[in-house]
Amino acid sequence: MKFTVQLASAFAAVASLAQLANAVPVLKRDVTDPQVLNYALTLEHLEAAFYTEGLVKFTAADFAHAGYPDWTYGRLEQIHDHEVTHVKFLTTALQTAGAQAVDACTYKFPISDIESFVSLASTLESVGSAAYTGGASFVSDKNYLTAAASILAVEARHAAWINSAVLYGAAWDTAFQTPLSLNAVYSLAVPFITSCPDGNAAALPSLTSYPALAIEGKPGSTATLNFSVQNDGPLFVAFVSGLGTPVFQPIHNNQVAIPADLRGYVFCFVTSSDGVLDDATTVAGPAILNVAFDSRGNVA
Repeated sequence: MKFTVQLASAFAAVASLAQLANAVPVLKRDVTDPQVLNYALTLEHLEAAFYTEGLVKFTAADFAHAGYPDWTYGRLEQIHDHEVTHVKFLTTALQTAGAQAVDACTYKFPISDIESFVSLASTLESVGSAAYTGGASFVSDKNYLTAAASILAVEARHAAWINSAVLYGAAWDTAFQTPLSLNAVYSLAVPFITSCPDGNAAALPSLTSYPALAIEGKPGSTATLNFSVQNDGPLFVAFVSGLGTPVFQPIHNNQVAIPADLRGYVFCFVTSSDGVLDDATTVAGPAILNVAFDSRGNVA
């Protein structure tokens, strides 16, 4: 009887997890495995270029003078090497399958000092983890899915190390990684891309960049929003974190109340709905709130 009760509880937990997963805004669409791999390769090209630029621009001595531990630069070099390896791996996988592999684009990263470099590294790794998590639902081939899961685990370790060992913040957000849709990730990547080779678009899924959104504030405060889209109807902000159902807050006079219980990386979308987050309802975003918190879960 005890085993039966435990088994029933386990099935209930799995059912609850499935319900949570269904609440996350990752839409099913007609996307092929090569398109998903090229989508991932596009992000890996961006990350590899970012670390290449930053590690050329700043030296180990620069990091030491800025107050970072002497091992920081070497670890970032290792992350750079991982991203380059991911580029080579995905390129080879696509070419072996007889598919086109996208080439690197031209980028512009807003890194003026070491602090901005490290901060953007944290953001890119966290977005990368969310991108692989969201993209997994589109992969059909189990071998590709296993490879993507292997890369995802490393991207998540990169994010955890930068957030905790370098920035002295939390290594994680919630108990679950947030999955982001293809368009949401693309919208976050577009500001860093100045141009791409003409042939890249044909190898990628159809992608749309949402209008930009800016939001600053702490949980429990009222934040002023910055976005350029005009809408006659009521608007809301959807706060997305982990596998939980997005939290919708109404916008009044271009301001929104930030929920008090948010922690870690939170993705924010302006929507025309107070209960549905998808391509049809998204007005702008996502913007990122990085809510630092201490070992007791209190906002830092």
